[in-house]
Amino acid sequence: MSYEASLSKLPHPLKDLVANAQADTGRTDADKVEVVSWIDKLAAGDVVKTEGLSDLESLLVPRTYVVSNYLTAADVALYGALHPTLTQLQPAQYHATPAITRYFDHIQTQPSVLTAAQALSPAFATVSFDFESAPKIERKQEAPKKKEKAPKAAEQPTADAKAPEVETSSAKADQAPKEKKEKKEKKKEAAAASEEGGKKKGGAAASGKALAEDAGEPVPSMIDMRVGHIIDVQKHPDAESLYIEQIDLGEETGPRTVVSGLVNYIPIEEMRDKYLVAICNLKPASMRGVKSFAMVLAATSKDGKDGGVELIQPPPGSKPGERVYFEGPEYENAQPVSQMNPKKKIFETIQPGFTTLDTKEAAWINPVTKSVHRIRTKDGICVAPNFVGASLS
Repeated sequence: MSYEASLSKLPHPLKDLVANAQADTGRTDADKVEVVSWIDKLAAGDVVKTEGLSDLESLLVPRTYVVSNYLTAADVALYGALHPTLTQLQPAQYHATPAITRYFDHIQTQPSVLTAAQALSPAFATVSFDFESAPKIERKQEAPKKKEKAPKAAEQPTADAKAPEVETSSAKADQAPKEKKEKKEKKKEAAAASEEGGKKKGGAAASGKALAEDAGEPVPSMIDMRVGHIIDVQKHPDAESLYIEQIDLGEETGPRTVVSGLVNYIPIEEMRDKYLVAICNLKPASMRGVKSFAMVLAATSKDGKDGGVELIQPPPGSKPGERVYFEGPEYENAQPVSQMNPKKKIFETIQPGFTTLDTKEAAWINPVTKSVHRIRTKDGICVAPNFVGASLS
């Protein structure tokens, strides 16, 4: 079914809200199908029934949007369908569904949704929530799984039953030395192959080809840094110190959701529309119920956080998605790993060398050779506007 046909099923004024918001109907074929599916379900009225809210709550816990990672017509329709219910809830009731409340508040503040809702006032008047009195969410730890005990034999085996077991044990005993020898030989072969592969891949990286995934010691060029543009920022409803940002990284899939602990250091007005440097190949992590898909690179004063924190800024005129890299022939042409393995501690190993120079330029200083490698794009050096000798993280 087409998007227009599904939209026509929605009742007024919900249909008008979705149409006036002119939200994305899907950037891929799969997203388009999912948007239509959501609108069909909302037209049927099942999603926002009181008895169905628990399922919706579970669905929204890890999500910022219901389809992919950008605002779509499905979000506008869900917001509008939830509006009559949310306006009637008391604090204790909407605090019981924190993911729905957080989601609803985020969608209603999107500029296109806000404009469309105001045009249809009072049908979709802005709903105010008392987040200050929200109870803290308890994170329960799963109990450790008990090891299963081997079942006991119900009866003592007969002499006839024992004979094959003795024979098998004897055969295993004869075979054991052979297996140990084979395992040792295989380990030696694997070690030799690994060493040889490491040499070949290391040579490839030096010549400008892709670095081996996690091969050898951590080096700065394993970190995937890109220019990002904050297109939306909101305070996390369940964490006073966190922002939830939508950051354009020049990807076809749309902006990434990023959670940053900067509320106490950078006013939200200074976060809006900001260009920054993002680290894009960390493993995604959930932060108080919202999954973060990147990290913004910020400079902390040499006097500590009390001295201030500010975003590292790319050169003027930078575009979202532009590559950010370290100066030096060994790093400039090397490709980052697709995703840094947390067990390898790549970022944690490199990060202590991140700093800002006397020129306020961002750089990495090799702790062994003391060589300086500035952080840059093709058009210039990335800087901290005010800090010298700052730590970057």
